[in-house]
Amino acid sequence: MVDVIADAYSLPHRGSDIELHQQGVNVGGCALNVAIALHRLAIPSINALPLGSGIWATIVRQKLNEYGIHSVLETAKGDNGWCLALVEPDGERTFLSVSGVENQWDAALLGTLPQPAGRWIYLSGYQLTSKSGEVLIDWLEQQVQPYQLLVDFGPRLADIGQPAFNRIMALQPLITVNRQEAELLWRERLCRPEPFDAQQLMTEWQRRFGGAMVVRLDSEGAGFVNGHEQRWVPALPTTVVDTIGAGDSHAGGVLAGLASGWSLGESVALGNAVASYVVSQRGGDCAPDRATLKSYWHQRLTQQ
Repeated sequence: MVDVIADAYSLPHRGSDIELHQQGVNVGGCALNVAIALHRLAIPSINALPLGSGIWATIVRQKLNEYGIHSVLETAKGDNGWCLALVEPDGERTFLSVSGVENQWDAALLGTLPQPAGRWIYLSGYQLTSKSGEVLIDWLEQQVQPYQLLVDFGPRLADIGQPAFNRIMALQPLITVNRQEAELLWRERLCRPEPFDAQQLMTEWQRRFGGAMVVRLDSEGAGFVNGHEQRWVPALPTTVVDTIGAGDSHAGGVLAGLASGWSLGESVALGNAVASYVVSQRGGDCAPDRATLKSYWHQRLTQQ
């Protein structure tokens, strides 16, 4: 979808009128940010990014050509969506989104996707909470070739009903969450009354679901747990410009590592580095290529 990004000195309240300073118009969306990160790290991927017809779809196609990214999904059911991203002075962002064909999935469209064995599938919570979210879960449950699943619930985590959540967890996915999402899981999915603790969350998650988890806590780094180990990976320090695409780019870095045969710990360290670079730039479509990331990583480490 298309991101219209603007600086806001504060978030609007009902009936207010605030002055925005537009930064630019970017093509974004969680899956595209992941695809960009993978592409720039030279990791091959099958990009299931629905492309419709209309003003926003035209902008998306033009940008995909510039990125060198090809999507395998085309649909005539409407235009792509767009989003107004408000960036506050501390870099935090708030989205106001209008959905398009990127949230209009059906069995016929999904049936056109290749199913290579041993692949990783990335899924965003934005799609799971769309009207066709159940169609996506049905498709995952019906896969014939073995695969591994990474789910980034994102800001829509609270909107995912318990039946859908249970079906997803039955697929044994790798879950990645930020601080707010981790706290929500702690309170509402695990029903823990005591203060949030990331280490305890990961321990309880492994015990209850048996699946892997990555918990991203901004400048504190990221923790992970799987069947073999539980560990914390320090962040790569940087100066934050804005946080758009940080979580998506982190997921892209993690997937790049896992697809290359790295351990989950090594992949989380790569995700930390990619996300560190992205938050030091404007917009969410700025994931680094290998040479840029190597130089940035070395520079950050020598400054510590």
